[in-house]
Amino acid sequence: MASGPRTAGRSGTAGRGPGEGRIRWDRVGRVALLALLAIVLALYAPPLEQWLAQSRAADEQRRTLHALEREHDRLATRARELRQEPALEREARRYGMVRRGERAFVVQPSSPGG
Repeated sequence: MASGPRTAGRSGTAGRGPGEGRIRWDRVGRVALLALLAIVLALYAPPLEQWLAQSRAADEQRRTLHALEREHDRLATRARELRQEPALEREARRYGMVRRGERAFVVQPSSPGG
């Protein structure tokens, strides 16, 4: 038996490693799957951005709604107060109104010089 290199069955492939020069279909398949995954992820990006924008807009509208509800409650309380006689009279007098038969007097502050 000879201890030299074995070249039987290889014609013209000297210097090439095993599998060189052939298409590695397992690698091609992996690359194709990665490319497909990248395309699918790219297709999900615009709807995701739109969903996030709508979520932010909904949060802003919710905050506005709560502020308007608080304002409504405050105004409803004020309207109930103004339906009562003492509050109605107090507000009318703030605007300078007097009852029939009353006299209105205006008191002006005196000047500081004398």
